[in-house]
Amino acid sequence: MQLTEIYSHPLKSGRGNALNAAEIGPMGLAFDRHWMLVDGMGKFITGRAFPRMVLIETQPDAASACFSAPGCEPLQVNVVDFTERLATNVWNYQFDAWAGSDEADFWFSDFLGIQCRLVYIGAQSERKLRIQPDIPMSFADGYPLLLIGEASLADLNGRLAQPVTMRHFRPNLVISTDVPFIEDQWQRLRIGQVEFELVKPCTRCIFTTVDPASGVAALDEQPLRTLNDYRLLSMGTCFGMNMLARTQGIVRLGDSVTLLA
Repeated sequence: MQLTEIYSHPLKSGRGNALNAAEIGPMGLAFDRHWMLVDGMGKFITGRAFPRMVLIETQPDAASACFSAPGCEPLQVNVVDFTERLATNVWNYQFDAWAGSDEADFWFSDFLGIQCRLVYIGAQSERKLRIQPDIPMSFADGYPLLLIGEASLADLNGRLAQPVTMRHFRPNLVISTDVPFIEDQWQRLRIGQVEFELVKPCTRCIFTTVDPASGVAALDEQPLRTLNDYRLLSMGTCFGMNMLARTQGIVRLGDSVTLLA
């Protein structure tokens, strides 16, 4: 098995960046989901309610981020300007993040047609992984990393009238597999020199119906409707595996994947 795709999503619900290599740390991929939009009360906003968010592209580094979207001039922000502590959430996780750019708030509000603010996770995240509080978390839904096997997508597409792409499911790491959903049975693996623990299947929602190319949700609710028919497990409809990085390092396309447990 090999690592065949790498994606980072610097803005939660924004477009994913396809990478040739990525640094892996406790929070997952470098810069992955370090930015997020919130409403006027600080509540998190996602593409579930605002599908056009998937059209927003982000190019981040340690000091700044550049955002672009159709019909908009690019927006450059600097992390040093995000000095306003703001109470926010991701689902039922309550924690503080950082706001402070009026220009960014206006830019995103204008693009989405709603009042919203841009927030930054901070140089040191105040959010922690619930099952292991010594691990810092980004704005990801529940775990730092998401893995999907190619055979799982192929199996799903064999059941659909219109195939979907891996981008519909917003994984971080994609690996070559021969057996659909074989990743459900794994506990630990190594990609290149980095070791990972597979924690639990990833439950899926209406966001999977949003076309990542157009930002429009499918009226027939595919592929979620088909997944509901045959991938309904005890915790919900699942596709992909949530993971933790147990060591740090760089992964690259073509790295070998070794099953450890």
